[in-house]
Amino acid sequence: MSATWDSNLPPDDPYVIGVWGWVRAALRGLILGLLVFGGLVLLLVVRLVERPLFGLRRPITPFITQFVCRSAFCILGMGFRSSGTLMRQPGAVVANHASWLDIFALNARKRVYFVSKSEVAGWPGIGWLARATGTLFIERNPARAREQTELFERRLLAGHKLLFFPEGTSTDGMRVLPFKSTLFAAFFTKDLRDILSVQPVSVIYHAPVGHSARFYGWWGDMEFGTHLIKTLAVHRPGTVELIYHPPVRVADFPNRKVLAAHCETVVRQGHAAALARP
Repeated sequence: MSATWDSNLPPDDPYVIGVWGWVRAALRGLILGLLVFGGLVLLLVVRLVERPLFGLRRPITPFITQFVCRSAFCILGMGFRSSGTLMRQPGAVVANHASWLDIFALNARKRVYFVSKSEVAGWPGIGWLARATGTLFIERNPARAREQTELFERRLLAGHKLLFFPEGTSTDGMRVLPFKSTLFAAFFTKDLRDILSVQPVSVIYHAPVGHSARFYGWWGDMEFGTHLIKTLAVHRPGTVELIYHPPVRVADFPNRKVLAAHCETVVRQGHAAALARP
């Protein structure tokens, strides 16, 4: 994971929330909170039965997560659209990273398990949700690289579709940063290389009409609470778009750096083409 990305462009003007904006934020926030934490309680109850029966595999609870994330965009009033065919074969998904909303968007379309930095596990609220939904936490410690690679193997061999953001940080949504190849190394072990595929995904945010194109981007030292309220309060929300590109076989690439470069190119091209459309 990398340090937080920051823009060299001046920040957008502060978003002004009027009276009705605060009313919308309060109503949407209340309903969203009930949905998310109600779903969390249901997931934990079901997991009490699922865990002893199926162990590492989770044949039921991911459907709860997917329902919650799909419903979240209805509550936010945001448009949601996707294109491309979902990968069926064993493997992982990689995507560019623009906002905390990415987690809802990518879970809404496909049942996946996120790979996240270990610090997230301790975040109030978000950390609980991440642990409950099966997020795989990794540390920035080279001494634990082998141990974490073995953990990747166990999860992938159990049939989990792991999803990570190779940029290592979120952006303003207007660009794709260079992909880091470190996490791709786990796919090249002798037990995984010949059976895994990787599917690149472009995540694009189309801002509400009349607002900055960077409206949904979350980067630098932005506070989560402020960004959340802005997202809840906007009168006519924008749209999130996902483009699922054709998956590629790990065995067709000589090493992790070439695979990472290919995925970056595909995601970058899809992202740029979507932003260029009217």
